[in-house]
Amino acid sequence: MYTVKGKADKNFLLTEHMPLVKRLAHQMKAKLPPSVEVDDLVQAGMMGLLDAINRYEENHGAQFETYAVLRIRGAMLDELRSSDWMPRSTRANMRKVEQAMASLQQQLGRPPSESEVAKSLKLSLADYQELLGDSGGHQLVYYEDFHAEDGNDSFLDRYAVDDDDPLKSLLDTDFRQTVIDAIDALPPREKMLMGLYYEEELNLKEIGAVMGVSESRVSQLHTQAVARLRTYLRERSWT
Repeated sequence: MYTVKGKADKNFLLTEHMPLVKRLAHQMKAKLPPSVEVDDLVQAGMMGLLDAINRYEENHGAQFETYAVLRIRGAMLDELRSSDWMPRSTRANMRKVEQAMASLQQQLGRPPSESEVAKSLKLSLADYQELLGDSGGHQLVYYEDFHAEDGNDSFLDRYAVDDDDPLKSLLDTDFRQTVIDAIDALPPREKMLMGLYYEEELNLKEIGAVMGVSESRVSQLHTQAVARLRTYLRERSWT
């Protein structure tokens, strides 16, 4: 893995970690709409891997693979942001869902049901569930969340104190515990889904088999769970 001068062999690192790029690309693709091509994610991820290889000698504090994962995922997210893969109308719809959830949570003192959210939005339950299905790939944090619109500190200013590695900085602050608390506050079914997806790393089809529902229904519930998490985080962190 090292040259005669004791430096990391860049060609070896590139070849050795190409499967990692493909694995991360497929993991990310599973959370995104069909319009996103996995090959585009792989290409962006390879650029991130090359960037990690070129920078790694200056960052001996971390294992290379740990460092590379951050760079690869970051490159893929940059690609997604630049291509604006989620239509603004979809994000606008999900903001309405989050606002309805926040209002109902205050009124009811508990997480609102799907029927209650649908009624608040003046939608039938079927139309609301279709909206959730169309919004697959809704994310916990968007690039726009890093910028304040009212002159106050932005989300990134408040939590990410390390400009070189904002993701690590986020995880090292109270934000990590706030996310854990948000997941604990989910309705039992959605909490179970998130555990199967993120901890057990089951795919949507496998989760559907465990929960006794279709893959599309799992996607709907996942989108709804993310909306609940964003609502919780916004109330406690982004305001």
